[in-house]
Order: sequence, then C-alpha cells, then structure tokens
Amino acid sequence: MKDVYLFSGFLGSGKTSMLTYVLQQLKEKGLKPAVIMNELGKLPFDSQAVDEEIPLKEMLEGCICCSGAEKTEAQIQSLLADSQFDVLIIETTGAAHPVEALDAVYSPLFADQLNIKGIVTVADSKLWLDRETLPPQVRSLFLEQIRHAHLLLANKMDLLSEKEQAKVVYELQAVNPNAFILQTTNGKVPLHLLEELQATARASSENVKSAKIGKQLQLSSRLVELDNSFTQEEFEKWIQSLPSTVYRIKGYVPIEGVRNPFLFQYAYGLVQWLPEYIKMPAKIVMIGENIQEIDIESLSRN
Repeated sequence: MKDVYLFSGFLGSGKTSMLTYVLQQLKEKGLKPAVIMNELGKLPFDSQAVDEEIPLKEMLEGCICCSGAEKTEAQIQSLLADSQFDVLIIETTGAAHPVEALDAVYSPLFADQLNIKGIVTVADSKLWLDRETLPPQVRSLFLEQIRHAHLLLANKMDLLSEKEQAKVVYELQAVNPNAFILQTTNGKVPLHLLEELQATARASSENVKSAKIGKQLQLSSRLVELDNSFTQEEFEKWIQSLPSTVYRIKGYVPIEGVRNPFLFQYAYGLVQWLPEYIKMPAKIVMIGENIQEIDIESLSRN
C-alpha cells in the first residue's frame, strides 16, 4: 500500500514550501516519494522545487477536481506502473475544493494499492485575518479548504503579533474543530504529524455539494513573456496598479544590471524576490478572475 497525502490551500498560502520540506524529511527517512502537481498556469514553476530523481507528474491548465479527474487517474496509474515509490503527494491548485480533489484520487482501478492518509491544508494566517476583503465566492472556497482539512497549518505566523496569532488559531479551530492546528512559518510541518493521519474524508464527502469552482470563481491563468528588463521598483509599481482580482503572480522577471532573471512571487499584496543562479525564461504566470482583461501594455516600457 502506498500512502497518499493531498496538499490543499489557497493561492500563495505556502503549499510548495511545505512540499519541499516534507520531501526532504521523507528522503532523510529513506522513503521514496512521488509527486503530482496541479497548476492553473502553463508553466510548471512550482515543480522546479522537486528534485529530478523524484517521480513527478504535472497537470497544467486544468483542475484536479473537475475536468482533470480522469487525468489524475491516468497520472496515478502511470506512477504505479512505471515508478518505485513509497509515498504519493498530490499538490492541488489553489482553486481546488479539497473534498472534490480527494474524491478524484479514488478509483476502483487502484483503490487497493493506495492508503489515503488525509488532506493537509495550508492556511495563510495573514489572509485569514483579511478574509472579509475577499470576494464572496473566494472567501467561501477559503473556508471550505479549512473546514475539510485533517491537518491544518496556520502558516505565515511570523507576520503576525502574538495577539493576532491567538486570534487566528481560535477562529480556525471554530471552523474546523476536528483538525490538529499547527502554527508554522514557511510551511515547516514535522513528518510524524502527517504519518499519524487517518483520513475520514471519504465518508463525509457524500454530503458536500459540488463547488464548480471554475465557473463560480471564473479563475483563469495567463502567460506573459517579458521582453524588457525592469527595476524592482518599476515592476512593483505595476503590480500595485493591478485590480484585486489578481490573486497570484509567479515567474521570472529580468532586472536591470542583473545577469539572470529573479524569481518573483506575488500573493494578496505580498511580494517576494529571490535571486536565481541559472538563466530562467523571462515569463510570468498570472492567476485570478477575468485575468485576460488585465492591461499588459502598461508593463511595456517606453
């Protein structure tokens, strides 16, 4: 039997950081992991966090819980047939309803080969405190991801005061009284907490109404190639001009005077720049509502 974990969490919550940390612990323990990553974008940026020797399946431009369910089944079948692994981790897109996503993993074709351990949800603690600013459908999804977790990470605690930290934990516990809540920074969760999980989501999933996330949230992605270089200030000024319906931007941005493009991440007003030591393609993926209507021309320099 292969243990399976489903990593859930809203856009920019820290799922990939958690994934990287868990993979490191599995390898140190002598266990062989495999990964299925589901992204809305056309470029597999997050998958670059996975070492080459780890079996990896990517599902781009699709949702693991909707039309992508059959693809998920095919990917799992492929892994079971072609790869040697002990643990399977499925990282869903931030737009995935966790129970629907978990249901997509169940199949009579390989049910006897998989032990579904549970849903691990990463919640952005700062975003939780600001959740009333989110559109109603987005806020509803945020709550659903928290409500259905078996293990809940209250992430980005380093950004909050002690009073705010206590408030987040108290309120998350009220939404999901059954999950163990761990306060984290950078998604650092001890492996033993995952190993102690025993999923009960299969029984409860029958009572969950399909969220039809793609239609309700109108989430989409857009790939933008960057032909110019920028200063960090110029690029961040453009970011600040974007509407609140842009939830996530990630990619590689060429910076003036720097040889290689920087890894850039944006989520809900928070910006992160990380230097790269190899030349990556100068492209970004934007994720949000009605993303095709965003004015990209203003990004071009005169």
